[in-house]
Amino acid sequence: MSGVQILKVTEAEGEQRLDRWLKRRFPQVTQGAVEKMCRTGQLRVDGGRVKASTRVAPGQEVRVPPLPKADPAPGAGNALAAPRTPGISAADEKMIQACVLWKDEHIIALNKPPGLPSQGGSGQGDRHVDGLTAALMFGYKERPKLVHRLDKDTSGVLLLARTDRVARALSEAFRLKTTRKIYWAAVAGVPNPKMGTVRFGLVKAPGHGRGGEGEKMICIHPSKIDQTEGAKRATTDYAVLDALGTRASWVALVPITGRTHQLRAHMAELGHPIVGDGKYGGSGQENLGDGWGAQLGGEISRKLHLHARSISFDHPITKKRITLTAPLPDHMARTWKTLGWSAADVPADPFEDL
Repeated sequence: MSGVQILKVTEAEGEQRLDRWLKRRFPQVTQGAVEKMCRTGQLRVDGGRVKASTRVAPGQEVRVPPLPKADPAPGAGNALAAPRTPGISAADEKMIQACVLWKDEHIIALNKPPGLPSQGGSGQGDRHVDGLTAALMFGYKERPKLVHRLDKDTSGVLLLARTDRVARALSEAFRLKTTRKIYWAAVAGVPNPKMGTVRFGLVKAPGHGRGGEGEKMICIHPSKIDQTEGAKRATTDYAVLDALGTRASWVALVPITGRTHQLRAHMAELGHPIVGDGKYGGSGQENLGDGWGAQLGGEISRKLHLHARSISFDHPITKKRITLTAPLPDHMARTWKTLGWSAADVPADPFEDL
């Protein structure tokens, strides 16, 4: 038996029923045991008596009485023991669980790392978020489901639904554009004007050549979209948040539509490709301060500098407006430090007053 413990509900655990919170922390505890501990006052939240159905919230302290020890897992004590999730390596299980930015009983939000595809597909390999969701069940019977995607090299907030009902509701919210995503990017040069809207349509490049044709989007002038077979309308709002002279700038981007490679293609069409974007900015071109070229050189990483910084959505169950913010990935954080840019100096939503 363990002794009395005082445990704090973490931000990552979100709001959930006390019995479910406790059983995820201590799988050996039965529902009957939880209800008995509540009846006898042994299990308390912030010092008060509670029911098994009481909801706990981040920051609250839970008094947990002595509990029976869990049976040792097979292979316990063996440095080479198998991971808890079948079919997923221990390293990948730890990695994807560390990506959890926020969760409650209905939704999990990840801060997806760059280089990890959202789903499998052409050239994506077997390792992707969708293939690792079994490590994100946290006591549920079903794997959480992706409700939108990020490009492989784009990092940031990615939502997963924990039930079919919530998946349908979130998918509908994305379709109706009631969600709001703000991306941060470092781009070559400084867009002029400092705030604007890009309305170029997008069409897939023909063929499957070595240059990435067929997986690359071509911008089409708005006046020619209707006459171009396969072209789709695309709209992006942008705002310059800071700049390094005329050589590079930090921009916020809001995709009003959600087309493939939309932000990357639109910024390149403006003459300000995203730093590290070899597909749209030309990987061999150094940026010499003329507003072109996807590489800044020096200490700046050659990885893509595009990050899904925040997402706001109406919670399908609680109906509350939720806003989640993801810290920059390491390579972008280093660039921001090198260039003297700080998140504390810019508004969370530069488009708020428009």
